[in-house]
Amino acid sequence: MNKKRTIYNIAKELDLAPGTISKVINNTGNVSDSTRKRVLAYIKKVGYVPNNSARMLKSKRTYTVGIVFTEESDVGLEHSFFSSILQHFKTFVEVQGYELSFIVKKLGQHELSYYEWCMNKRVDGVYIVVGNYDDKGLYELVESSIPAVSTDMLLPKLHTVISDNDQGVKLIFDYIKEELKLKNIAYISGPKSSKAFNERVDAYHKYTQEYQLNQTSEVIYADSFGFTSGYNAVYKLLKKPEQKPELIMVASDDIALGVLKGLSDMHIKVPEDIQVVGFDDIAFSKHFTPSLTTIRQDRKLLGQTAARLLIELMDNPNKDVSEIVKLPVELVIRESTRKK
Repeated sequence: MNKKRTIYNIAKELDLAPGTISKVINNTGNVSDSTRKRVLAYIKKVGYVPNNSARMLKSKRTYTVGIVFTEESDVGLEHSFFSSILQHFKTFVEVQGYELSFIVKKLGQHELSYYEWCMNKRVDGVYIVVGNYDDKGLYELVESSIPAVSTDMLLPKLHTVISDNDQGVKLIFDYIKEELKLKNIAYISGPKSSKAFNERVDAYHKYTQEYQLNQTSEVIYADSFGFTSGYNAVYKLLKKPEQKPELIMVASDDIALGVLKGLSDMHIKVPEDIQVVGFDDIAFSKHFTPSLTTIRQDRKLLGQTAARLLIELMDNPNKDVSEIVKLPVELVIRESTRKK
């Protein structure tokens, strides 16, 4: 019979101290890179799965992170931007020994609030990937003692990691003014329920005045976060009798790809007739025809920073940590814009 593997017999087989094996498994303490790689390779080879029960009993923690991905926002798990951030978050926390558990409002036949769900599952912390400001259950959760981070919502007592939206919009305006030499612009935003979209709208108005550019219409708000809403929004924009824009700024790439399709169906050439700039740099943006000029958000850094921050809050609940962390962005120039 094969003996049950423990850190003690693994240590004996590798001629190492049990404490060294524990440090590698829990990613703690000082262990050389060569020893760490050797232990991890051996664990993988023999198929050893660490038992967290002792660690959980000792620390009175479950090493579980609850995930909120609200359906009320019309943002499903298939949304390329948010799902990518979640994947990077997941990879980081799993290396640190945590498991993810999705927070739902219904367990079997029982309706639970987010907070009740978290208490029932005894999660150590919560990651709000994307949330709806009309969802009162989120406020109850944020007001509780459970550590929480987000990469979307901005609320008092909630620690949020976001891209610098003002910087992103300014990069676009610098490009319009200095490189494209355009004057007439329009803006298609996502839903008003998103604080990130609202920040970009505010920056758009600010820099339109500062750079003395002409807004050819009021801001058009897309109905949701996706392709179809962008398609419908550009039709709404160009039905108005105002002057046709030389460039349309769009609040997200998912919406911008719908805008490009709408312009194509209206036989408007991009970038010859109207130029388009998005925001996010989702994976498909470079493969679309024409490929999309956009602001790149570092999704990996967003996910990893949120994960690192949540672990810090769970490990040190009384530590004074900044509620908002802003990460830099960059402009990626592709075929949907062109110098004159």
